[in-house]
Amino acid sequence: IVKTAQKPNYTLKYTLTGHTKAVSSVKFSADGNWIASSSADKTLKIWSAEDAKIERTITGHKMGISDVAWSHDSKLLVSASDDKTLKIWDFSTGKCLKTLKGHSNYVFCCNFNPQSNLIVSGSFDESVRIWDVRNGKCLKTLPAHSDPVSAVNFNRDGSLIVSSSYDGLCRIWDTASGQCLKTLIDDDNHQFLR
Repeated sequence: IVKTAQKPNYTLKYTLTGHTKAVSSVKFSADGNWIASSSADKTLKIWSAEDAKIERTITGHKMGISDVAWSHDSKLLVSASDDKTLKIWDFSTGKCLKTLKGHSNYVFCCNFNPQSNLIVSGSFDESVRIWDVRNGKCLKTLPAHSDPVSAVNFNRDGSLIVSSSYDGLCRIWDTASGQCLKTLIDDDNHQFLR
C-alpha cells in the first residue's frame, strides 16, 4: 500500500496591516502571546497573537529596520537597522534601553542567546559582533566574512554562534573565545567542513 502525503489544511487566520513600507522580519515572542514585526518604515510593531491587534508601535531608529528578535523571557526586543545601530527595547513600555553602536555599515540581523544576556549581530560591514545586554558594550568583533553577513544565531546552550553571508559561507564560532570552529561550504554539491 502506497500512502500519499496529506496536504496540510492551512487557512488564513489574520493579515497584519499597519506598516507603510516593506516588512523585513516577523517573530513570535517565546511565550507565544505576541508578534513583533520590523520594517523599512523605521518602526517595530507589536501585535497580539490572539486577535492580531496592534499593541504598540515602537519608533527610534533613523533608518529602516532589517531584523527584530525577542529575548527568551519575552521582556526585551532587539532591532537591527540601516542606521548602523541595534537598539534594545523594553517590551512592556516600548522604551529604548540601550543603543548598540560599533558597526560601520547597515546592521542586517540579530538574535539573543538563550540566557538573553548576550546579543549577536551581523552587518554589511562583514563582521559579527557580540554585545552585553546589561551595559550595551561590544564584547567581541569577529572578522567573519568577505561579504555582508545575512544571518546570525546562537545554538541551544549559547556556546556557539552560526553566521551566514553573501560570500556563500556559513561559519560556526565559539561564543566565549570568538574563534571560528568550522566553515561550511558547498563545492559542486559536495559537503565539506573546514
